[in-house]
Amino acid sequence: MTAPTERRAAVRDLEATLRRDLDGEVAFDDYTRHLFSRDASMYAIEPRGVVFPRHADDVRAAVAAAAEHGVPLVPRGAGTSLAGQTIGPGLVLDLSRHMRRIVDLDPDARTALVEPGVVQDQLNRAAAPHGLMFGPDTSTSNRATIGGMMGNNSAGSGSIRYGMSIDHVRALDVVLSDATTAHLAPVDEREHDRRAGLDTLEGRLYRELPKIVEAHAASIAGDFPAYWRRSGGYRLDRLADPGTPFDLAKFVVGSEGTLVVATRALVDLVPKPARTVIAVGHFTSVAGAIEATDDALGLDPSAVEMMDRTILDLSRQKIEYASLGNILEGDPEALLFVSFTGDDEAELVGRLQELTARWQRHGHGYHTLQAVTPAQQSGLLKVRKSSLGLLMAASEGTRRPLAFIEDTAVDPRHLAAYTHRFKQVLDRHGLTAGFYGHCSVGCLHIRPFVDVADPAQVRTMRAVAEEIKELVREYGGVNSSEHGDGLARSEFNRELYGDDLYEAMREVKGLFDPDDRLNPGKIVDAPAMTEHLRDAALPPAPPLRTHLDFEVVGGGDMRGAADRCMNIGLCRKSDAGAMCPSYMVTRHEHDSTRGRANALVKALSEPDPKAALGDEGLHDVLDLCLMCKACKSECPLGVDMATLKAETLAHHHERHGTPLRSRVFAAIRGLNRLGSATAPLSNLPLPRRLLERGLGIARARPLPVFARRNLVSWFRRRPASVAGSQGTVTLLADSFTTYTDPAVGRAAVELLERAGWHVELESGGCCGRAAFSKGLLDRAKEQARGLVHRLAATGEGPIVGCEPSCLLTLRDEHRALLPGDPAVGQVAGRVRQLEELLTEAIDDGRLVLREAAAHRIVFHGHCHQKAEVGTAATVALLRRIPGAEVVELDAGCCGMAGSFGFEAEHYDTSMAVGEDRLFPAVRAEPDDTVVAATGVSCRQQIHHGTGRGAVHPLQLVREALR
Repeated sequence: MTAPTERRAAVRDLEATLRRDLDGEVAFDDYTRHLFSRDASMYAIEPRGVVFPRHADDVRAAVAAAAEHGVPLVPRGAGTSLAGQTIGPGLVLDLSRHMRRIVDLDPDARTALVEPGVVQDQLNRAAAPHGLMFGPDTSTSNRATIGGMMGNNSAGSGSIRYGMSIDHVRALDVVLSDATTAHLAPVDEREHDRRAGLDTLEGRLYRELPKIVEAHAASIAGDFPAYWRRSGGYRLDRLADPGTPFDLAKFVVGSEGTLVVATRALVDLVPKPARTVIAVGHFTSVAGAIEATDDALGLDPSAVEMMDRTILDLSRQKIEYASLGNILEGDPEALLFVSFTGDDEAELVGRLQELTARWQRHGHGYHTLQAVTPAQQSGLLKVRKSSLGLLMAASEGTRRPLAFIEDTAVDPRHLAAYTHRFKQVLDRHGLTAGFYGHCSVGCLHIRPFVDVADPAQVRTMRAVAEEIKELVREYGGVNSSEHGDGLARSEFNRELYGDDLYEAMREVKGLFDPDDRLNPGKIVDAPAMTEHLRDAALPPAPPLRTHLDFEVVGGGDMRGAADRCMNIGLCRKSDAGAMCPSYMVTRHEHDSTRGRANALVKALSEPDPKAALGDEGLHDVLDLCLMCKACKSECPLGVDMATLKAETLAHHHERHGTPLRSRVFAAIRGLNRLGSATAPLSNLPLPRRLLERGLGIARARPLPVFARRNLVSWFRRRPASVAGSQGTVTLLADSFTTYTDPAVGRAAVELLERAGWHVELESGGCCGRAAFSKGLLDRAKEQARGLVHRLAATGEGPIVGCEPSCLLTLRDEHRALLPGDPAVGQVAGRVRQLEELLTEAIDDGRLVLREAAAHRIVFHGHCHQKAEVGTAATVALLRRIPGAEVVELDAGCCGMAGSFGFEAEHYDTSMAVGEDRLFPAVRAEPDDTVVAATGVSCRQQIHHGTGRGAVHPLQLVREALR
């Protein structure tokens, strides 16, 4: 038997063992292995397989199988590690999918017993009603798992007050490298001796670790960096402290999965401050912001965070973060966010004012913004927490801001001088970087732009890492302060700690894991930092002719558009925004934007990418993408999965043929027109079982009701629209408003005319959105071309519409479908939200509204609207209705997504997405609350899922018109 044949047989045997012994899923397919070959670092290592344990017994079985078959094992949480900790060549354990239970929360003891996959924000939501929270506060709190935080010894913005993860771990249930289990917690001398007498691996730990500590006592006392904020190496200093109990739970925190696999953790909770106030200092330089830190530290802040101009400019380009730019003064080069927390707001405001006065006296900065209320703070906090993602958005191809020197920390007293020297190193090597981070604890996350596909730049990267390592030592700082060692920094640990202390750490690894099975190559005995580089290992993209222009979409070509993803994992959040709706339901990596993007990178790197795009494995990965476009705005890197899926579907159809159902949905305008023409006959009940069997349309989903008197026929029969004082506006008669919901269109026409506009109705054809979403891109191009040229001939007045997805297709999809057509740009430039025109008319006195019939209105925005232009215009219009209380729901995607919710195989997912947040939010409203939604699909889904009717905001404004 040849070596490759033997390897394949060994992998099959391992897979068979895991499938036999685990309750959780086991995946050894090419796409899953590729998805788990990456984390948020610059590295990639493809594993042999991935398992998704459901409970601690599954973890134990996986460790046993890895030992039996001689393969390494890598525990993994959200996969957001920045230094390569959660990738490796063996078996990956995804502990985030199933092991995410909060087993117990004891408010009196201020503790929580959690599984490793519990997300930080999830724990904080559960603790909040008791006035508690988990102390460490990472910027990735909406997806970072407690297990991952323990693995890295994470800290975050509040570490000046709450310390690091190691300070909040009381006890751990773990699986050891021989698949035995242990409960780690502080022990007294008697319990220590009892455990040391066990003839087990756990017993050996209690016998031998004290000997290692004693043998290396001098280096443990003298060679650890003096600065407290450390997340690198093994914490032998904790075991050597005579004033504390022998505590292996704390000892293994920060060990990056190299010593044990945690299955449960008992963690401390801390009182949650009742109030937060924030000062935002505006500075003309990064150095000026850092120099102002001392004044802030003198007032006992809970956090001092800095952000440079690079990130500020990037935030202004994203709808999701644009609110920050509206409240800043001038054009700062850097901002310093100083937070004060406590229970006495007056006292906190006093400190905020004192800081402002100190900065003025000492000449620090030119303006201080004071944010006291949550409303004033929301935009600030959103941008501050998204600094990493925003910086990553500045990537150009494989030139990216990389994490390899981003985690150093020095005493804040030295930060200004240290940062000046740091900048000199970068300048000498010709590198630019973004600066942000935690000035309160001397940690700046400085990420130089490097292209590791260029060997010369790889050499530069290594030279810079060497120089920064020495600079850190000179200032008595640490090389890893909260992101861990991983593949990026472990190589330097011998030099940083010295031979004796490093050998002590190697002895620790050998004691816990004698066969080097648990996440090998991290902390000790690591490869060079320049091995396993993700972009360097990626082959050149083979040529591929695409239907869409990906220069317009972003990324240069299709693979570049997918490879913009840097795996920071914001698409794994589950409690805010819309990205990614299917992931929120399944919690499966395949169903995140990150997973889909990585799968596409794999396919587009194959020798024949056209054939790979037609692969059924890839089709399965993309299947649950609702094409909601939330990723386009909420992903800081703007990965546009809806467009990527449309192109992929087109290639899939070319290889396998276009399904009948896709053709039917792509022809929706013609079908709706026919349904309207034959109403009421077309509204009679259809044989739904037959429709499901023949077309795959879910029998449980109500079908739309066609209007006999549609918008076009109504418009033709009414008196001609007179010339308006405001000029001519063209109303797009979309395929849905026109034939199934004409009352919305009538309201739009009447409001526009009363506002002084002459209304022309464009009803000549479909915008192509339906065909685009089904991958019928040639048809979509034809429809787009026809509509664009008709609209271009209507003059220069604004173009508006009632259905956001159709109107905004003129600004988005048409650019990718028809690159180079000047009519596209002309038409796109004329697109306005109808709500904007009406709000202007109300403010000018051209429209006068009376008191609202309903005093409370809850509004749900269409996903495409949120992604392309935001919902501010709609909310502003509704708030112009006198007496109306308008509440915008943060309820994600409704789950309908056009045709997606009609499809039998997607119906359950569609309803589960709605049930995640939207349906409960609507059901919680009193009966007299009015539910408003801009999208026809959203209104259909709300009614089907809750029994509550939903109306278009325009209808409410029309009702209020005097």
